[in-house]
Amino acid sequence: MKLYIVPTPIGNLEDITLRALKIFQVVDVIFCEDTRTTQNLLKHFQIENKRCYSYHIHNEHQQIKNFVEIMKTVKCAALTSDAGTPGISDPGYLLIKACLSNGIEIECLPGATAFVVALINSGMPSDRFYFHGFLPHKKGKETTLKMLAQRKETVIFYESPHRLLKTLEMMLPIFGSERPIAISRELTKMYEENFRGSIEQTVKHFKDKGVKGEFVVVVGEPEN
Repeated sequence: MKLYIVPTPIGNLEDITLRALKIFQVVDVIFCEDTRTTQNLLKHFQIENKRCYSYHIHNEHQQIKNFVEIMKTVKCAALTSDAGTPGISDPGYLLIKACLSNGIEIECLPGATAFVVALINSGMPSDRFYFHGFLPHKKGKETTLKMLAQRKETVIFYESPHRLLKTLEMMLPIFGSERPIAISRELTKMYEENFRGSIEQTVKHFKDKGVKGEFVVVVGEPEN
């Protein structure tokens, strides 16, 4: 029994690896975030007749036991997400932990991760950084931002389009208006955008241009 952790492209399908395609071809089942998205990916690369099971943030606790039992009946399976590496800001780690507890071998393939691409694009120091994932939606958000503002390295987090501007406006008095920031969206896609500037400039930019897509926010370390 083996579970392969298979990253998928974060936008451009040409970023799929040859090894990922090989794994998809040989596994018996695939656990994925959205079966439609994964089936479209498989179809694009002419991989057919794969059983796909949905596994996402709204059903992870109910599905874990079922998936472990499925794993015991097959030779190998794959865990994937809609985009990027499973287990990064998604419930994939829970299934990995359950498999390890049940003696199921884990093998993780290297591949795309949005925050790494955004970090390198930002031009900010990458020798030390702190990745936070998604911020709290409401309760604890200000406290989290205050904690992030005090860190002595580059800080990275994800944000959704309908919360981005509010988050940036909350950051102004906490981080300071001149704190350097870089925001990436639609990474590897046709309309990729990487905006770099101060937090104050960034607020103005997105107020004028509008907010679309999923965002990776990279904030420079404090001066002192």
